[in-house]
Amino acid sequence: MKIKSLLTFMLVSVLIPSLAFAEDGSGNGLVALGAGIAIGLAALGGTLGQGKLVSSNLDSIGRNPSAAGKMLLSLILGLVFVESLVIFSFVIAFSLQGKV
Repeated sequence: MKIKSLLTFMLVSVLIPSLAFAEDGSGNGLVALGAGIAIGLAALGGTLGQGKLVSSNLDSIGRNPSAAGKMLLSLILGLVFVESLVIFSFVIAFSLQGKV
């Protein structure tokens, strides 16, 4: 319990003076933070979407191996659409980088 209160006191004593002497900047750091969060969430969502898409495709091929050739086109198109969202967020993050 003492260690927890000591760590809390140390954290507060470090943060309060930095807030007191903070300048009224323009907030460019928030643009960089937003760009980082955007690219991270897009990569996470794209990865989950691609994993689900490939998993479903492989399950269907396992059930009906003769239809593997027909499913390839839909798999490629699905992967392209999912990846395009990640690429768009990557482009937006780089366009925001010039504003920092």
